Amino acid sequence: MAISSHLSCWVVVLVAVLSLSQATAFAPSAASRSLFPARNNVMRNTRTSSTALRMSSGLQGQGAVVLRRALLASAVFAGVSFATEVTAGPKFKGFKRIRTQFIAALGDPKASSGTEASQWGLWREDPGPRGVWLRKYADLQKSGGKAPAGWKFDNNDWWLEEHGLIMEAPEFPVPTGRYLVTGGRETTTVLTVSAPDAQGKQQWSLDDDAKLYDVTHLPCRSARYTPNGGGSPATAKESDFPVAPGAEMPAVQGCNKQDYAVLFVIGVENQRDL
Repeated sequence: MAISSHLSCWVVVLVAVLSLSQATAFAPSAASRSLFPARNNVMRNTRTSSTALRMSSGLQGQGAVVLRRALLASAVFAGVSFATEVTAGPKFKGFKRIRTQFIAALGDPKASSGTEASQWGLWREDPGPRGVWLRKYADLQKSGGKAPAGWKFDNNDWWLEEHGLIMEAPEFPVPTGRYLVTGGRETTTVLTVSAPDAQGKQQWSLDDDAKLYDVTHLPCRSARYTPNGGGSPATAKESDFPVAPGAEMPAVQGCNKQDYAVLFVIGVENQRDL
C-alpha cells in the first residue's frame, strides 16, 4: 500500500512536470497561435501524452494505470477545450460541444468511408474506470455478473480494455447522425453515420479525406471476445497487459477476438442530442 501510494505521488508529479514543460518547450509563436489556435492545443497535448506514455512504459501495476488514466483524462479535457474552439469556427458551424463519449469502430484504418457502421458501438462515458480487473473475475461471477458500477457481464460476449479491465459492452448501433470526432492527435473532423439501407448495411464517412486511423485514439485499446471452446476472462493472461498504444489486444484461449478502434466524440449537430 505504501509503495503504491508513493508511486502514485510521483505519477502526479510527472504529469505536472510534463504539463509545465509543454507550456515552455512547445509554446507556438504569436503568429502560429493566431493562425492555428485549436491545432496547436492538440499538438501540445499529443507531444506531452506521447512523452509520458514512453516514460510510463517501465512502470507496472497500479502506478502505470494511474498515469495512463491521468493522460487519458488530460486528452479528453484537451478534446473538450479543442471542441469549444472548433465549434465556434466557421468550419464546424452547426455543431455543439458535448461531454466526451466514445465510439467502438470497425473498418479499414486507411479508409475514409465504409459500410460497417451497423457494427459500431457507443460508450456514453469512459468504460475503463467502470470496469472490473481480470483478477476480480471470480468476484464478478459470485455477484451474478453484476459489476460494482451496475452493468451486467455477459459470458457469451464480453470486452477488455488495454489495462486488463473487463468492460461493459457499448450500446449498439451508433445512432445515425453527424458527429465531431477526434483521436486526440492532429485530426478533428465530421463523421457521418447514415441510416441502414435495404440490405441492412450502414454507411459511415469522414470529411476532409480523413482516415479512420487519423481519428483513432491509439492509447485506448479495446476488443470483444466470444467463447469458442470454454474461454472466459479466467483464461486471459494478466501478464499480457498493459497493451502498448496502437497494438492489437491479446488473444484469449478458447475465445474469438475482434479488435475495435476507439474514437472520441466531442460534438454533435445542434438539432440533435446524443
